[in-house]
Amino acid sequence: MSILVTGAGGFCGFHVVRRLLDQGVEVVGVDAFSDYYDVALKRARVAALGDAPGFSLHEFDLSDVVALHALFASARPSHVIHLAAQPGVRHSISHPEDYLQNNLVVFGHVLEACRRAEVAHLVYASSSSVYGGNVATPFSERDAVDHPLNLYAATKKANELMAHSYSHLFGLPTTGLRFFTVYGPWGRPDMAPWLFTEAILGGRPIKVFNQGQSIRDFTYADDVARVVAALIERPPAADPQFDRAHPRPDSGAAPFRIFNVGNEQPVRLLDFITTLEHALGREAVKQFLPAQPGDMDATQADVTSLRAYLGFAPNTPIAEGLDRWAHWYRHYHRLN
Repeated sequence: MSILVTGAGGFCGFHVVRRLLDQGVEVVGVDAFSDYYDVALKRARVAALGDAPGFSLHEFDLSDVVALHALFASARPSHVIHLAAQPGVRHSISHPEDYLQNNLVVFGHVLEACRRAEVAHLVYASSSSVYGGNVATPFSERDAVDHPLNLYAATKKANELMAHSYSHLFGLPTTGLRFFTVYGPWGRPDMAPWLFTEAILGGRPIKVFNQGQSIRDFTYADDVARVVAALIERPPAADPQFDRAHPRPDSGAAPFRIFNVGNEQPVRLLDFITTLEHALGREAVKQFLPAQPGDMDATQADVTSLRAYLGFAPNTPIAEGLDRWAHWYRHYHRLN
């Protein structure tokens, strides 16, 4: 097995690549090292992978179709894990063009490259954001997801539809993963754990949106990597029980599946902050603010399907995960 991982220098990409290398899998990584956030952090992640004999890294933008198809021709990956994307809800409001290009056009290029190369399985990142205006929790993959609250969510839902079309037309096995608020060591500087930790240790107020009442299903990064590494070896088949009169959104008459990847233990933002304060040994100064445009009030994953398919699901308690996060953050920034 040779696996191509896009976004190898990204947060989830790093953890997935490390997991695969630890399992002795040959990995071909791709990353554009865009400057959406600190490029030095992305390069530090790749450096932390060391000189693994089974790892090669290629630096280019996936919108470069010529370079993409050349890589597929030379590396000949048997499987593809597509994690490269433009993340962030806030950024999607102010810079929608980045999402149209990096989440829609690029995903189309990846699908076509996989089709031409007859890849055995494409696993790609979707998002819990697709549940949008849904209020009944926990969210199930069988729920309708027709009311996105922001363009980022809309592009992720579009990715699922695009993948299904390729699974239906060309028999390309595709699995979409709806990640729920991934956190942990090597996390992104634009996400709450980093923003809160940086402010708390710096003695500055933290911005607590929605008065701290938002609820999130925080999912530890190592759990996510374990799920991705296990799923890549299990390409979906057409569902023999698929009912065209009552179609399910998470599977079909094509080799196509959608899974939630969450911890099933939703945490209120104020409780998250309290747990982080304990991990850091510091109390936060809180600035309470209204909810931000495009934000969901609550997320919670139903991972019944994932657990039945793999025999396990993410389960790291938030206190344990934040302790590891705090330890990594201090070490990375050389803090006492």
